[in-house]
Amino acid sequence: MSKIIYTHTDEAPLLATYSLLPIVEAYAQKAGVAFETRDISLAGRILAQFPERLTEEQRIGDALAELGELAEDPSANIIKLPNISASIPQLKAAVAELQAQGYDVPNYPEDPQTADEKDIAARYDKVKGSAVNPVLRQGNSDRRAPGAVKAYAKAHPHRMGDWSPESKTRVATMGQNDFFSNEKSYVSAEDDTLRIELVATDGSVTVLKEKLPVLAGEVIDGTFMSAKALDAFLVEQIAQAKAEGVLFSAHLKATMMKVSDPIIFGHVVRAFFAPVFEQYGADLAAAGLSANDGLGGILAGLDRLDNGAEIKAAFEAQIAAGPELSMVNSDKGITGLHVPSDVIIDASMPAMIRSGGHMWGPDGNEADTLAVIPDSSYAGIYAATIEDCKANGKLDPATMGTVPNVGLMAQKAEEYGSHDKTFEIPEDGTVRIVNGAGEVVIEHAVEAGDIWRACQTKDAPIRDWVKLAVTRARLSDTPAVFWLDENRAHDANLIAKIHEYLPEHDTDGLDIRIMAPAEATRFSLERIRQGLDTISVTGNVLRDYNTDLFPILEVGTSAKMLSVVPLMAGGGLFETGAGGSAPKHVQQLLEEDYLRWDSLGEFFALAASFEHLAQKTDNAKAQVLANTLDAATAAFLENDRSPGRKLGTIDNRGSHFYLGLYWAQELTKQADDAELAAAFAPLAEKLAADEEKIVAELIAVQGNAVEVGGYYRPDDAKADAVMRPSATLNEALAQF
Repeated sequence: MSKIIYTHTDEAPLLATYSLLPIVEAYAQKAGVAFETRDISLAGRILAQFPERLTEEQRIGDALAELGELAEDPSANIIKLPNISASIPQLKAAVAELQAQGYDVPNYPEDPQTADEKDIAARYDKVKGSAVNPVLRQGNSDRRAPGAVKAYAKAHPHRMGDWSPESKTRVATMGQNDFFSNEKSYVSAEDDTLRIELVATDGSVTVLKEKLPVLAGEVIDGTFMSAKALDAFLVEQIAQAKAEGVLFSAHLKATMMKVSDPIIFGHVVRAFFAPVFEQYGADLAAAGLSANDGLGGILAGLDRLDNGAEIKAAFEAQIAAGPELSMVNSDKGITGLHVPSDVIIDASMPAMIRSGGHMWGPDGNEADTLAVIPDSSYAGIYAATIEDCKANGKLDPATMGTVPNVGLMAQKAEEYGSHDKTFEIPEDGTVRIVNGAGEVVIEHAVEAGDIWRACQTKDAPIRDWVKLAVTRARLSDTPAVFWLDENRAHDANLIAKIHEYLPEHDTDGLDIRIMAPAEATRFSLERIRQGLDTISVTGNVLRDYNTDLFPILEVGTSAKMLSVVPLMAGGGLFETGAGGSAPKHVQQLLEEDYLRWDSLGEFFALAASFEHLAQKTDNAKAQVLANTLDAATAAFLENDRSPGRKLGTIDNRGSHFYLGLYWAQELTKQADDAELAAAFAPLAEKLAADEEKIVAELIAVQGNAVEVGGYYRPDDAKADAVMRPSATLNEALAQF
């Protein structure tokens, strides 16, 4: 029997799995396709790191490592749902929950000193941040809005906020003494092992990373952000927001950039509350309360201090004195500075642009915003989009074109900031990258507190990326633009490689260009407004940003994207969209037994996975499943069966029922496989006959609080009961 791996992840996507996967498994069995799950949730990854501390019944395998090996197997077929890219507060919360459930996992060591603490910290370092994606993504990314989604968005355009030419919303970025301006890059001529070291002003040498293996042709970069320049920039922007009467908002990615961006976030918190830290900084540090964890973590820990009430009042006074802060939840007083992982740039900036340049203020109303993006590497794409909207007004989903993406990400390409090559510099000196021959290939003069980081991009993924870009341009007959700035060190090396590898392909008749990101943004937006399509061909970080920015503007969400990763070994990885809104959905489920998560991304990934399986294994029935699932999804959209917005309408569970109904009906109609058509006829008839009864059962449970046994590690029996409340539907599937 053919096999597909379905990942067990976190939050709303995980809860939806309890409802959707039983339907998919039942249907797939009829085509000789089996599903297996692998637990790559945050909780599962934590447990896998500490088997010696768990009982035999509690131990679980390292599913992420297993899937990493599978990704290099030509037979791989993996459906990857969104998972938590854990910030430190999320990691701590997951650890606390597991401990309460009886798992003897250790606390996260803030400042590891002993050998045991350092070992624990090293294990947790494998879990936090964007730990999953680099392991699984052994191929480059092909992400686009499926035709059915685009057609639905044009027929039923989502709301877009009006833009005014007088809008005060704008982007503020450093532009100097930041990661962009300080970047240096070189290409290794041969296989080598590099060393990263800090040479202090007194001549002493501290090895930051002993061994960094590289391959011939690999691009290695190093850069840093000046802490002093960052602090001066932030002070200026806080004053500007106050003077201009706009909301102050900071936009970072403390999940993917798990080392650098929490540090930058801490600088933002300290700058905004400078008088408080000047007066009480020593007290907070002594209590282990760090600005890097956000205002929420500090306030939660103040009850441990004798003068905690006094410090809390000081924070509140500074909030009142400063510019108004953008809010995550104005009703609950949660600001954008409360939790580093609450405001993620790739989701927050498109949402602001879609809302006419507004974010939520403390009064619960929308307002113009100063969007502070310290590093200037990609701030320009958002600045260009905002300027376009000011000049030309809001975009129209009913007529606009699309911007699919081909992203360079294979073999951890450009994993800036999310790994063990990022350091907060402890003392003044020079950071050097030294090759095996003892030659310094990159060096930077740095000061204490600066944030230095490196990344590497192997040659084979770059070559594959160029090939994929040409392939997509040819298949869709669409211009393809490489978003690269010749004035940036890393990009200049990539541009040279593109010129080397493009001649390996037939590009006759294709429109392939290279543009700096801000210029490429303006070019793509100009075409979008004409209803024209443009492929964005980007590096890894811009892949992340663009595959939220354009889908959120085009179709209202990035969760409805088709994301295919043709693995370089020949297998397939199928991703199901973004999970940025997942936490709010979980909260609503627990409070009201209503899950608004939209599984459309899963539907598209499943169809692509079935199709890949059919091609790899000559399983004609799997191709029938793919074709009919695509048709069912189109019917699903046309009949508007996505989760509603309020109680009394169908939620995620109801949407799964309707997909199952339409899928079964499509299977009975297809003529390519009479056996499948006959097998699904009774089920299609029963689901149609019981439609009203099933929907009533699914809606009847709404409005009451429910318990699933855990946020990070739900109890399977409890979650299954909550997510499968229709006895009629369950019985129909069981009989089938």
